[in-house]
Amino acid sequence: MRRKITVFIVIFVCFLLQTTLFQALAFASIAPNLLIIVVSSFGFMRGRKEGMYIGFFTGLIFDAFYGTIFGFYALVFMYAGYCNGMFHKFFFPDDIKLPMLLISVSDIVYNIAVYVLKFMFRGQFHLGYYLLHVIIPELVYTVLIMIFLYPALLAVNQKLEAIEKRSGIKFV
Repeated sequence: MRRKITVFIVIFVCFLLQTTLFQALAFASIAPNLLIIVVSSFGFMRGRKEGMYIGFFTGLIFDAFYGTIFGFYALVFMYAGYCNGMFHKFFFPDDIKLPMLLISVSDIVYNIAVYVLKFMFRGQFHLGYYLLHVIIPELVYTVLIMIFLYPALLAVNQKLEAIEKRSGIKFV
């Protein structure tokens, strides 16, 4: 229960930061995607199942406030959490290269899914423009923020695992 409450608080704080502070700090109207950092990080730190649940819940929150098609972001974030969870067996806390690569790929796939499902189906075929002016700048900004946010998420996860391990020993 403690993990669920803590993860909810982390998601909510990152959602608030992404939609308020980082919108004010946006460069050329591009802000980092903190939610994809959270979903991807918890996905490969905790596994497919938990990544999927966290992604779905994160997407529902985003859908409730900013979604035009309810469930779209829930589906996209859920797949991101699940796919990152497949790399759980390759997760080592000291290594930042894998998280950086997975978050980068997740951000690119997220933005391409948004482009295809929200723009291309409406007849707007400007992928080159969207790639150059939205996807790549957001990717760079997200990776820069990830360098600072990921260690905090890792510390939260390790603290929760230590608490769960201690409480598991008491009841055995």
